[in-house]
Amino acid sequence: MHMADIIRIALSVLKIAAVAYIGLCILLFLRQSHMVYFPLAKVQATPADAGLAYERIFLVTADNVRLAGWYVPCDGARGTVLMCHGNGGNIGDRLHPIGLFHELGLNVLIFDYRGYGESVGKPSEEGTYQDAFAAWQYLVEKHNTPPDKIVIFGRSLGGAVAAGLTERVTPAALILEATFTSIPDMGAQLYPWLPIRLLSRYRYNTLARLERIHCPVLIAHSRDDEMIPFEHGRKLFAAACAPKTFCELAGNHNEGEVLTAPAYRQALDTFLTGKLGSFCH
Repeated sequence: MHMADIIRIALSVLKIAAVAYIGLCILLFLRQSHMVYFPLAKVQATPADAGLAYERIFLVTADNVRLAGWYVPCDGARGTVLMCHGNGGNIGDRLHPIGLFHELGLNVLIFDYRGYGESVGKPSEEGTYQDAFAAWQYLVEKHNTPPDKIVIFGRSLGGAVAAGLTERVTPAALILEATFTSIPDMGAQLYPWLPIRLLSRYRYNTLARLERIHCPVLIAHSRDDEMIPFEHGRKLFAAACAPKTFCELAGNHNEGEVLTAPAYRQALDTFLTGKLGSFCH
């Protein structure tokens, strides 16, 4: 084979590889929402299945989107937690954390983002921020809950949503569990061969927001988290303003809260007592 033929074949292979690479980048750019949000429409369980009384609520956002949620009251509550769940499923998959915060003496408000569960619409980054703010307004305006009695909790993607809300309002405290620093940071780790930071249409920059948040913060993360590396939790803790607490969990991304139950419950109780006082059963 002549050198000219070898060069021609090599150039053809490079062209095919370049087209495939560009095609992959375009596909990734266009389908990002399917890689960020994994909603389920059917709500499989309710707090009643865990023996908890609750009220079905509906919220209306600033852009007129109707959201569904639950309000779970606690007798003698020392405060209220506003829960922002992760990117998969819906509120029906969150009975364990609802029960945990209820046991810790908090009323619980949990809602589904637009496009999740019984909430209408289609999820988006700005949309999730508006959804969380609608939940905050519901607590403050409908339940007359003082802001200094509200704790904002977010898990995984919900941590980024919770941080976005906390940058806008002033709660008693913020709790972030298994949360990433930002979507571009996550994408760059998952796909180091792609220009993720240029392609990403989602930011969810928890790290930058923490530098501007001035309420007490608790960050919980597991070294064994296979989805969001432990270093994300440590970076968030380093960026957070004092007073701040770090709680190391055990188990994978979806096990930490359960596997570390006694120690995590104690860490949460100590943290909450510092802001809301003790809970008398």
